[in-house]
Amino acid sequence: MNVMGAKRGLLLGVVVAAAMLARPSPVMCQWVFPGATWQAKTVEEMGMDRSKLDAFKTKCGTASSGVVVKDGYLVYTWNNYTTNHNWASASKPVISTLLFSAINEGRVASVDSLIYDWGWALTPEDRTMTFRHLADMTSGYAVAEAPGQAWSYNDYAIHLYIDTLDKVLDPNHSDHLVTAGNARLRDPMQFQDGTLFESNKGRVRSSARDFARMGWLWMNKGNWNGTQLVPASFFDNYMKADVPANLPQSVTSNTDTSGNYLGLTSYGGGVNQGSEGPGIYGFNWWFNTNRDTSQLTWPSAPGDTFLANGRDGKDCMAMVPSLGLVVAAWNDDVSAWGGFVPGDSGSFMNQGLSLLVQAVPEPTSLVLLGVGAFTLMRRRRRKSG
Repeated sequence: MNVMGAKRGLLLGVVVAAAMLARPSPVMCQWVFPGATWQAKTVEEMGMDRSKLDAFKTKCGTASSGVVVKDGYLVYTWNNYTTNHNWASASKPVISTLLFSAINEGRVASVDSLIYDWGWALTPEDRTMTFRHLADMTSGYAVAEAPGQAWSYNDYAIHLYIDTLDKVLDPNHSDHLVTAGNARLRDPMQFQDGTLFESNKGRVRSSARDFARMGWLWMNKGNWNGTQLVPASFFDNYMKADVPANLPQSVTSNTDTSGNYLGLTSYGGGVNQGSEGPGIYGFNWWFNTNRDTSQLTWPSAPGDTFLANGRDGKDCMAMVPSLGLVVAAWNDDVSAWGGFVPGDSGSFMNQGLSLLVQAVPEPTSLVLLGVGAFTLMRRRRRKSG
């Protein structure tokens, strides 16, 4: 492609993005929703590449199970996809979705409301902590830094988030998130295999085909077959990278729990797990588009790709709105989806996402891709040499 052609392609991408902001996505207008069961279509009916999906399944490992949803149709399944599994930290965005519900119901004023107002004996330094801090892993709880001053993927702070929402959603404090999650999410979406939260610990225990319903809700910005379960404005405002890219990591050791002065149990890990997150994390989702740089987290995937990620990629759901794609895969293998370093095309996670993107046919019009237009142009350039 010559320079003039490249400029035309860039201009087209800008025009497409502007058009998508100005009117509803034509892709979304074609999407369907499951009722008591998912509507099914074959891979071939959807024009998808079965060999790429088979390769993705193999990459996930022999002990995995999962589903692929395209445009609202269940198109590909494997292994025990109807069995309820613990989705570990991939459950966390469901917690934030319930926060949005609580704000919509007037139970909390905003994502920036103080945690201290809910009866916790916080230290003076921690009293500026908000729901946003907890959802963004910048709470300062049990680490050296004050709220908002450092990144710390913190499973003790997550329990503070969950226990606070227990108070918000269930004033009697009798059955915590379970009833709240069932009434607001599981029941309206007609989960087929029974459960949302396995217990008051706030972990999702659902089948792959049921958890994919959560992904489909997020893809549709809280709309479920014409009913707005959660207002779209919350997803417009908060379903994006929220943590600044230049935020430093906490200096506190992962295993140092001496600062856990409330005596909280862990959601599953330590107080400061890994440096990845600034620039690509927000309200418990992981995003492809970095809020402060031009670098993509997963270079082989469209920019609008986002994940619910558990156990370093073992239990994961990927959503690609521009491709109408939701993939939920639970794993009990060492390999699984795999971890990632932002921008590393050789990461196991990027390789898996690359297979999924390759499995989807290219739309005949760039308008159908919206924010994925630039990825499509790169694919076409590679094919044309």
